[in-house]
Amino acid sequence: MNHRRKLLAFSAIALAGLTATACSSSSSSSSTPSTSASAASGSASPSSSINLSSVTLNVGDQKGTGAEAILKAAGLLNTLPFHVSWSDFTSGPPMLEAMASGSVDVGGVGDAPPVFAAAGGEGVEIVGAREVPTGDQDAVLVPKGSTITSITQLKGKKIAYGSGSSGNYNLLTVLTAAGLTTKDVTLVNLQPAEALAAFTSGSVDAWDIWPPYVQQVVAQDGAKVLARGSQYGSPYSYEVASKAAVANPDKAAAIQVYLATLDKAYVWAEKHPDAWGAAWAAATGLPASVTDVAATVDSTTPVVINSAITKSEQGLVTQFYKAGLIPSAPDMSGYITSQFNSSVSGG
Repeated sequence: MNHRRKLLAFSAIALAGLTATACSSSSSSSSTPSTSASAASGSASPSSSINLSSVTLNVGDQKGTGAEAILKAAGLLNTLPFHVSWSDFTSGPPMLEAMASGSVDVGGVGDAPPVFAAAGGEGVEIVGAREVPTGDQDAVLVPKGSTITSITQLKGKKIAYGSGSSGNYNLLTVLTAAGLTTKDVTLVNLQPAEALAAFTSGSVDAWDIWPPYVQQVVAQDGAKVLARGSQYGSPYSYEVASKAAVANPDKAAAIQVYLATLDKAYVWAEKHPDAWGAAWAAATGLPASVTDVAATVDSTTPVVINSAITKSEQGLVTQFYKAGLIPSAPDMSGYITSQFNSSVSGG
């Protein structure tokens, strides 16, 4: 689920790839129309007679940093035995809103979006998970020249973040560790492109964001990392699907194959960070010097859905609800399913 440049001509190129919201992009279809669910996933299932070539899967993505780019880089994009309709979003929360409305079937997000969706009663559920081995993704940044050197000095300051995003939870844990609450700072809810402009223009004092934005503003704007590491946020990102898609046998069969293929792509990226960094640069328009660094900290490992996943997400519920950031405290077990665990190698 990675996760500052509006003022430069180069930045405009990067943003063209990273900030489009919900615009359909590309598709892939099978070269073997008779491919069935069992043949594509490598295991028999109740839906083994489904002809996947007749299925269209609506996938939410974060342009240049998400599923389509990594599948293409790994050489797996055109192996999907069904039609894919891609829609691009600036971050996880708007993607899940579209998913709840029925226009998206499945998509990748960070740790917090499923919690906010569940708190709002949206019909979505976590269907796949990946672990961040380094815990080194989201970060709190301050601009070049800032006199702020510690989190406690953010008291009374303006911090850009995305409400309901992984940055939201990362920031909450960072503030809590420093003995601060969200009421001690001024939270400025902005999508990444707008947050970038606010950060580089000095309109905000800090920004909580994910790769490759972290690496970009550090390299191009001299930003300083104030807080980052495994002690903040959570170690998971997720693939989330609409409950309607999971309940549809055709869509569920396609999701099973999609997750298995995507997991292979993420495993490839972890083993080939240089190649993924180069492909990431091509997809976003960012310099390879930025994406090469981002690729080394943005690697994730596919894991099965288990009690640790539920416990982790329930922990987010507790903290967000205590902070008054969500209207209810949902039981996340109702928004998580393990039925696609066989898509994970060895699952």
